[in-house]
Amino acid sequence: MDGDPPTLPGDAADPPVEIRREGAVAWVGLRGSGGRGTLDLTTKIALREGLRRIADDAAVRAVVLTGNGSVFCVGQDLREHADALADDATHAWDTIRDHFNPIAASLATMPKPVIAAVNGTAAGAGVSFALACDLRLAAPDAVFHLAFPGIGLSVDSGLSWFLPRLVGYGRALELLLRARPITAAEALAAGMIHEVVDDVHAAAARIAEELAAGPTVAYGAIKQAFAYSATHTLADALDNEATLQTVAGITEDHAAAVRAFLEKRRPAFHGH
Repeated sequence: MDGDPPTLPGDAADPPVEIRREGAVAWVGLRGSGGRGTLDLTTKIALREGLRRIADDAAVRAVVLTGNGSVFCVGQDLREHADALADDATHAWDTIRDHFNPIAASLATMPKPVIAAVNGTAAGAGVSFALACDLRLAAPDAVFHLAFPGIGLSVDSGLSWFLPRLVGYGRALELLLRARPITAAEALAAGMIHEVVDDVHAAAARIAEELAAGPTVAYGAIKQAFAYSATHTLADALDNEATLQTVAGITEDHAAAVRAFLEKRRPAFHGH
């Protein structure tokens, strides 16, 4: 990797969502409407369906979500939204359940690791999508805008679930009520992201390749265990862990890793 994300071909000259496989890693590039990083209907559908295909593709063992140019994702296309409000102000919000929620859920529950390579500005649902990923890297000049209150809105796309769990309840509420821009350095200090790196795509590629070579079923089970335990009792969590440990424990990867340990060599994982 030379610092730029892989060239991600699509069916059109400038597809709103560009997806490319690099070995066992799927790169998902958000261009949005006109390459502006906004989420119009075409972009939302393409992202929702693309993530579903990636989730079902056993050959993909790690995913990188990134943006275009100086923009990661700035959320809903407000031009399109204004038209939807004028047409029917109530049904304009159907897009949350139809598009935004499935996208956030796909990122969070993907049965393989997902990395957000935040290359630039993230706003609104773009922040939510980044936080839905398992690992978050940001370029030094990336900026996070919790922009919902600025346009008279609450939150969506899972932000009320992800943000307090990362930064704490009080801090999350303060960040949203004041809704000021958050620099990459501030996001790192708050716990929103894991690392600030000069070459965000090269760093994401290295980590994604590392994770893609790991025990994919176990990674998926770990994600399920964390999500379940966040909303259940200890007794329920222990029982769920036993179930998921069995899922991981009957894989070829586990059996091979045990043999490798006994033979004092490094295991090689194949994702099944």
